[in-house]
Amino acid sequence: MRLVCDEIFSPSCFVADISWQRNYSTRNDSKGIPAVVEHMLVYSKAPSWQPRKLPRTAEMDSGYKNPDNDFSAWASDNPFAPGAATHQGMVYAIQHPFTGEMLYPPQGRCWTFGQDQMLEYMNGWCPYILRDLDDADERARVCGVDISEVRENVQAIVLEQSLEDSRTIAKIVLDNGPWPRFYFTRNGKGGIRRKTYIDSVGGRLPTNYWPYSEVGHTDEAKKELKSIFGGNAPFDTPKPTRLIERVLQIAAGDDALVLDSFAGSGTTAHAVLRLNAEDGGSRRFILAELDGYADTVTAERIRRVISGYGEGSSAVEGVDSGFSYYELGPALFRGDGTLSPDVTRADLARYVWATETRAPYVDLTDEHPYLLGEHAQAVYYLAWEPGEETALTYDLLRGLPRKGAPTVIYADRCAIAPERLDEMGVVFKRVPDQIARI
Repeated sequence: MRLVCDEIFSPSCFVADISWQRNYSTRNDSKGIPAVVEHMLVYSKAPSWQPRKLPRTAEMDSGYKNPDNDFSAWASDNPFAPGAATHQGMVYAIQHPFTGEMLYPPQGRCWTFGQDQMLEYMNGWCPYILRDLDDADERARVCGVDISEVRENVQAIVLEQSLEDSRTIAKIVLDNGPWPRFYFTRNGKGGIRRKTYIDSVGGRLPTNYWPYSEVGHTDEAKKELKSIFGGNAPFDTPKPTRLIERVLQIAAGDDALVLDSFAGSGTTAHAVLRLNAEDGGSRRFILAELDGYADTVTAERIRRVISGYGEGSSAVEGVDSGFSYYELGPALFRGDGTLSPDVTRADLARYVWATETRAPYVDLTDEHPYLLGEHAQAVYYLAWEPGEETALTYDLLRGLPRKGAPTVIYADRCAIAPERLDEMGVVFKRVPDQIARI
């Protein structure tokens, strides 16, 4: 499958091979190496595609606190960034407002932000100014370069007032909060750290391992189907709705159109409807199913999800939605491209009109037996009857009630020269050779 998909989408559009933990327990009678995962291959339309992030978990948020009454919860983060040698303008001392110590980044590191922004943050504690400390030796050590290569005129951020006065002002900020973005640990006696606000970190990145605790397992899928169908499981291999919801969460926007060409029990539609109900989205779905249970299982499941199912404490409320159900007619074309002998004129008329215009079909045979309709200033005719050969002639043209620019006529053959058709604004298309295949 990977090789086939590489041919279709290109290897550069391969995103991931996701392992879904489909079982929550392994049977004791399993032989060999039991399979506990199934694989989902992910491809994108373009190599630049990025998955949407998942909602954050309570465990992820548990590390974010708000001890200083800031506008948002935050977590303690590293105040340094790599690349000291190439960012020497971000390597300098910051004077501690409580101890007076000159704080430098560790060797090979620099401050996270530029000096102007760092000065602004430090002024949130007490007044600071820029001053030359003549510290080229120390900055060269941090940058890992020879002193001859260290950048000149990089000033330090130092206290503007005395240490005692600065400590008094900073203590008020420490006690009352909120603290600036860069703060001092251990109640003002420790080193410097940076706040990372929970609002800025975004959602959770999906990985290529999906445990059943997050997306469900096969047993959950069967129980879900039984609850919908009153204790019966009319489909052998359903997927859990949570699994398809995860797919939609990372790949489908709020207004996406989702196609499932092998709909099975209808889990995809169930997931779309439930996710829309949860987040207010307007996603739509197209399902296709060739087996005989398309109406009794696939479509019926969607009907019950919309109307609600289950009883008592296990009852599931319905959703405000709807769908249309269609059955395909017999195939119009055989494998060699010729028309099927069972095709009726009405079937072919609808097909030709749909491929030409994509507009709704209205039966106009009362006006003329060959008239299909008029669309975008063009008029369409199908001069064809099953088992008969119809030719486009001058007599046929004279009998047509409508003319357009152009007038498109489908027939078995044409008895008028091409140059005369051009002069009259008529386009001849041969049946079945020039009927578009969709």
